Amino acid sequence: MLDKIIKTAQEAGEKILTYYSTELDVVDKSDDSPLTEADLASNKIILDRLSEIDPKTPVISEEKHLPDFEERKNWDSFWIVDPLDGTKEFIKKNGEFTVNIALIKEGEPILGVIYIPVKKQMYYAQKGQGSFRKDGDDVAKRIYSTPADKNKPLKVAASRSHQSETLKEDLNEMDIELGELISAGSSLKFCLVAEGRVDIYPRMKPTMEWDVAAGDCIFRNSAREGQHKSPLEYNKPTLENGDFIVGL
Repeated sequence: MLDKIIKTAQEAGEKILTYYSTELDVVDKSDDSPLTEADLASNKIILDRLSEIDPKTPVISEEKHLPDFEERKNWDSFWIVDPLDGTKEFIKKNGEFTVNIALIKEGEPILGVIYIPVKKQMYYAQKGQGSFRKDGDDVAKRIYSTPADKNKPLKVAASRSHQSETLKEDLNEMDIELGELISAGSSLKFCLVAEGRVDIYPRMKPTMEWDVAAGDCIFRNSAREGQHKSPLEYNKPTLENGDFIVGL
């Protein structure tokens, strides 16, 4: 199944790129986040493919009507999708946007795929099978990370579009010294932690489960043995995440 999800993410990503050099019609959603034709086109491809690959498992997508919690609370498993994570980066044309697909089972992401269309770069993981990065047609390489050492200054991944003005102060309150700040868009911050390029990714502003699920899976399975612990939970009543730090 993982191979099919990887191909689905690639197909959606290539579709997104057909809009990348065009003039975009941008609509503001109810939460003031932007929506483009590329989001919708990617979403259609992913939902169509998931209906073929795994028709019995429900799907939550950022661009699809969200079922009520009363319906969702008894789900054993479900797919969760962000068809274009980093729409603001897509509109800015800086390349830092991704396609995110994850499978949640019993409250845990057990499969996650992140595709970066501009770079033709793929990160993916499956529970118990490790995390990997694949560049173009190159052979996929296993990636690893180790828990951050709070006794030394840390490399920190921060959102390019949603960076907290008080991040340094927030970290100091948690006895974390900021050594170097690395800005990145969308779910790329999880990937930076998973391959050991930064120590932690703190998020002090709201996110939704579809923003984090694929990256969380890749982070969890980047441990050399077993899985890393994660503060993130899934299928919550509102699907909104509170503050979190990944990598400790």
